[in-house]
Amino acid sequence: MNLEEILAGESKTIEFKEELPADSKKYMKTVVAFSNTAGGKIIIGISDRTKEIIGVPKEKVFQIMDGIMNAITDMCTPQIIPNITLQGIEDKTLIVIEVYPGKQRPYYLVSEGKESGTYIRTNGSSRHVDSTQLKELEFEGANKYFDQTYAVGHEATEEQITGLCKEMKQFALTACETENERKSVKEVTQGNLLSWGILIKQENKILPTNAFVLLTENDFPQAKIQCAVFKGTTRSVFIDKKEYTGPIFRQIDEAYQFVLRNIKLGAKIKGLVRVDSYEIPVDSIRELIINAVTHRSYLDEGCVQVAIFDDRIEITSPGMLFGGLSIEDIKAGQSRPRNRAIAAAFSAMKLIEQWGSGIPRVIEECKGYGLREPDLIELGMSFRVNVYRPSEEQSEVVSIQKKKVSKVDMVIEYLEKNGTISTSEVMQLCGYKSRGAARKVLSKMADDNLIICAGRGAQIHYEKK
Repeated sequence: MNLEEILAGESKTIEFKEELPADSKKYMKTVVAFSNTAGGKIIIGISDRTKEIIGVPKEKVFQIMDGIMNAITDMCTPQIIPNITLQGIEDKTLIVIEVYPGKQRPYYLVSEGKESGTYIRTNGSSRHVDSTQLKELEFEGANKYFDQTYAVGHEATEEQITGLCKEMKQFALTACETENERKSVKEVTQGNLLSWGILIKQENKILPTNAFVLLTENDFPQAKIQCAVFKGTTRSVFIDKKEYTGPIFRQIDEAYQFVLRNIKLGAKIKGLVRVDSYEIPVDSIRELIINAVTHRSYLDEGCVQVAIFDDRIEITSPGMLFGGLSIEDIKAGQSRPRNRAIAAAFSAMKLIEQWGSGIPRVIEECKGYGLREPDLIELGMSFRVNVYRPSEEQSEVVSIQKKKVSKVDMVIEYLEKNGTISTSEVMQLCGYKSRGAARKVLSKMADDNLIICAGRGAQIHYEKK
C-alpha cells in the first residue's frame, strides 16, 4: 500500500478503518464479500472519511493481528486464510488484511447462516446477496455451470440434435474467409455436443442441458437482447427499439445489424481509393455483443441490452464479473467463461476465436480509429462496456475526407465509361474553377498509378491504367 493508493480512496477492493471495530461483524462482512468476489484489502489505521493516516499503536499491533485472525477463523465459513501484514507510512504503522478470491464459494458469516450471511462487494461497499446471486456462487463453489446443467422439462429430439449440428457447421463455414479455412471446418457431431456439455447422457438417455435449449428453442424469457436508439446522451427519449429472441447465436447477428442501421457510414482513404467505413470499429461492437451473450448470467432475470446514444454505444450484460476477475484482469486478456458449453459452441462456430482476447482487441481497434478508450464498468449486478462515437470535430474530418476522395471516384467512374478524360472535363465534372486544381488531382492519381497521361500539347488527356 503506497500513499498514492491511499489518496485514491476506498474502492471495490480497498476499505479503510481508522481502528479495529469493537464489533468484529462490521468488518467480517467485508472479509466475506472480498472472498466472494475479486478479493481486496482492509487497511487498519486510515480514516475512511478524511483518508488521514492515523496508524495503529505499535505496542498493540501483534495483539490486534492475532485477534483479526481468530475472528476470521471463528466467524467465517468455509475457511478463509488472509494475509495479514504490517506496513509503515509516514512513520505510522498500518495493518493490512489482504483477502484473496475464494474457490469454495459461497463464503458467509456462521452466525447468520448461508441465506442471510453471504455478502458480495459492489460499488465500493459490501452488500447482502439475493437468491439469484447466492445460486451463482453455489455453482462456482461446486465447479458447476448453469449452461451445462440438465434442462428440466425439456427433451432433445434426434431432429433437433441433427439440426443444431448442421447449423453450427454452417455458421463456421460462413465465417471463413478462404477456401483453405472452409476445408478445415469439421462436422459437428452429437459426440461433440456431449463433450462440450450441450448434451448429457444419463442411464443411456441423451438429455438436453440449458445450453442446448438456449441454442435451439430458447424459451428462457431472460435470454434475449434488447436494442434501442436514444435521442441525446440519456435514456429519456426513445427513437427506435427492438427486442430479439430465439436461439442466442441468431440474436447476436440481429442485434449487430440493428447497430449498423443506426450508426454513420463514412469513408476512409487508402491511397486515393475510397473505402466505405463505419464511424466506429464494427467488428468490436460484434465482439462485445458476443461477449455479453457468452458470459452473462442466465440465472439473472435481466437481459443483454445494446443502447445507442449520440456519443456512445452501451452494451450491458447481466451478472457481475465471473470467477473473481477484475476489470484490470480482463483488460490484460484474462478470461474465465461463466458458460463453458456456450463458449465451446461459439468457438466451434467461429463466433469467438480465443478466450480473453476480445477486450484487449476492442481497446486497440478503438485507439486505431482515434476514439476515446472504451469504459469498462461494473454496475452492481451487471457489467457494461461503453464504446464512444466520434466527436463533432472527428466527424468533420471524415466529411472532408469523403469530399476529397469522391472527386477521385468521379474521375475513375468517368474513365470507365468514356475511356479518356481531359483537364477541362475534370474541371466541369468536379466543379473546379481553376485548371490548377484539376491538374493537382490528376497529377496525384498519376503518381499513384491510377491513371496515365497521354498525348501532347492541346491533345493531352488521361487514361485509366
